[in-house]
Amino acid sequence: MKADIKYFLIIFFLIIFPKVAQGNNEIKIGLLAPFSGEYEDIGKSVFSSARMALNKINDDNINILPRDTKGKNKETLLQVEKLYIQGVRIFIGPVFNKNLKGLEKFKDAYFLSFTNKVLNNPRNVISAGINARSQFSAIKKYQKINNLEETLILIPKKNYKEEIENAIKETKIKVKKVFYYDTEPTKLTKQIEKVTRYQIRKQNLEDEIKRVENSEENNKEKKLEILNKRDTLGKIGYDSVIIADFDESLKSVTTSLLYTDLSPKKITFISLNQWFDESLFKETASQPIGFPSINKENFEQFKKSYNNFYDNEPNQLSLITYDLVGLIYYLLLQNNFEINENIFNKKNRFKGKAGIFEINNKKISHELNFYNVEKGKFIEVF
Repeated sequence: MKADIKYFLIIFFLIIFPKVAQGNNEIKIGLLAPFSGEYEDIGKSVFSSARMALNKINDDNINILPRDTKGKNKETLLQVEKLYIQGVRIFIGPVFNKNLKGLEKFKDAYFLSFTNKVLNNPRNVISAGINARSQFSAIKKYQKINNLEETLILIPKKNYKEEIENAIKETKIKVKKVFYYDTEPTKLTKQIEKVTRYQIRKQNLEDEIKRVENSEENNKEKKLEILNKRDTLGKIGYDSVIIADFDESLKSVTTSLLYTDLSPKKITFISLNQWFDESLFKETASQPIGFPSINKENFEQFKKSYNNFYDNEPNQLSLITYDLVGLIYYLLLQNNFEINENIFNKKNRFKGKAGIFEINNKKISHELNFYNVEKGKFIEVF
């Protein structure tokens, strides 16, 4: 992207803003994304959604300056340095959490990054992704609606486990037990057996069958017929399970739960945001399974608009980009187009394409919806 681009900005909240004449008060916004290399498709989609947003509102004092980070930290810092010299103090990006290192040296600049990680980031980075705290807040609401009091949380031993732990602490979600598991398939089932007391419940059944067989109880044959149809016997100890995992690893965990005689018929299955992954439809034995997410109707509308513009499908970051352009413009309006520490510190609530979200003290939290996967559909709970 050799030339700076200038487009019209959209604000997609419920309020329709009149055109604001700003004279020659030019505002420069850096757009940091990988426009070449391994992650080129992500960068192109981010850039395209920014163009969609920029095509709607008539304010040519706003300039978006896209710069290619190539998905690398060194290149990110180089491009930021060049834009910083030009006076840029607000950036959308970078895309990857690993590229945040070193941004703290640009003390009076603000970076609205696509990362969903909030821990250990530079103080001038605002995480705009769908973070764990937002997700657990929605799950907590779901717990209350369904009177879930004894929740097992399964956390994989992956690099985001501290984010999950922090979200559990901050939201004060009801938890009976937290269990950490190794995602290696050869170890997973044994671990799930342990936390669900499978061997004990299995032994309980065997003992009960023997007891009835050796008894002189009435309806003995009928009781044995019922017992022999079961896999285990005894209390599970949980009314719900939250699986903090995704994709094939999530499916491996649900398969292990089913193997240990825990199904959605016995306890409630919950996962984290799955971005409406339709491959979940095939996992019929694991349904219903619920998850917090952005507003599906808005997401579908955005994808349709994007497809009409570019004749292809957007990635998930495109929707966040679209919202961030509107957020920045809105905050600039609120702050008389001055870029200072107040712009991202003041508490504000917005309605973007991803749904309602709040910014306060340089932190973004999303008010998410909740959906169940059931009978080949995503069914909205709230």
